[in-house]
Amino acid sequence: MTFLRSRWFLRPLMIMAALVLFAACASAPPATPKIAIKLAENAWTGSSVNVNVAKILLEEQLGYKVDLVTIDENAQWAALASGDLSATLEVWPSGHADHIKQYIETQKVVENLGPLGVVGKISWYVPTYMVEQRPELATWEGIKANADLFKTAETGTKGQFLTGDPSWVQYDSDIIKNLGLNLQVVQSGSEQAVLAALDAAYSRKAPMLFYFWTPHSVHAKYKLTPVTLPEYSDACYANAKAGSVSCDYPKDVLFKAVWSGLKEKAPDAYALLKAMSYSNSDQIGMIADAELNSKTNEQAARAWVDAHKDVWQTWVPKK
Repeated sequence: MTFLRSRWFLRPLMIMAALVLFAACASAPPATPKIAIKLAENAWTGSSVNVNVAKILLEEQLGYKVDLVTIDENAQWAALASGDLSATLEVWPSGHADHIKQYIETQKVVENLGPLGVVGKISWYVPTYMVEQRPELATWEGIKANADLFKTAETGTKGQFLTGDPSWVQYDSDIIKNLGLNLQVVQSGSEQAVLAALDAAYSRKAPMLFYFWTPHSVHAKYKLTPVTLPEYSDACYANAKAGSVSCDYPKDVLFKAVWSGLKEKAPDAYALLKAMSYSNSDQIGMIADAELNSKTNEQAARAWVDAHKDVWQTWVPKK
């Protein structure tokens, strides 16, 4: 009888405990759905492989939906400020001093998320076969004395300085004017057009002077020599908007920038992007995979992710 009474006494307590637990679960707020992450994809391969690496990891490791948004590097700042973009992963600071001051330092609506790990450099280049024949062409003074070498039907009596997309950060017209070079800037329209012109020049061992940068896969394909311009200084660029630039482009420690609300709305995504960092050789390998090995940018990023788990695992926040 004592045993039976104990069972009848415990049953109501168990039912009450179950009801309390059910009520607690029912009253718990539902899990907040993850926001969609929108990453800026700028008009060069390095930017694209960066965001594709991030997309793979944010989706597969943290469960986010990620959209890649094709956008000009200048237009992206207002979109970051408003939250229409979550992040951009390759800012070249030398071309965005005004944006950095306005959006990051003054308004504080965009956050500098730290270096990507890649160091970039815009330069003037000539094919190395030209320098092997005429070493002076590795300097701006040599270019000045031999501008006729670069004349084309389009530029007439002036030598051609070839560049690509008009939206790129460029001070070449100012440099040419301020150094007194008899050159004319010709915009081919795109990175691909510059590379096609370089292919054609190399096939004929023809003269060519052009704007390009590192890191890029072209340096794995061709021997190129950067032209030595007057050394970069902050003073040289102090009045860049007034057309005063007469020196080389600076080395750029590339950095990531995010919408200021990302840390609150998606703290784990924010943490992953903040930790994301790899070397020039990592990025050049992906770029070369895409541009020289016929992979898409997404496939190149996937190959890197598959081969470098030891690197990106450290970016993923612990649960």
